[in-house]
Amino acid sequence: MVKNTGRYAVALTGWTLTSRRAYVAYRFHLRLGGHRQVRVHVGRGLDTMRDVYLNRRTYAWDNHCDTATLRNDHRLVVDIKHWNHR
Repeated sequence: MVKNTGRYAVALTGWTLTSRRAYVAYRFHLRLGGHRQVRVHVGRGLDTMRDVYLNRRTYAWDNHCDTATLRNDHRLVVDIKHWNHR
């Protein structure tokens, strides 16, 4: 899930969400309103303002140890989420 914690909308066009372990990259094409969130699904589907899809048949993230990185359209890191459940 990607969440805009700010008051104002953010244009996410060109932003990417990547996985370190599976080498997955999703490029956003939406505007996220203030205090809104969008769910990122691995499977297939049509992107909406609330849900976006990686359109993959295999895993995008390792459930045990991985890192998800959100970068803006200038490739600058906006947020990183790391987990290690081993």
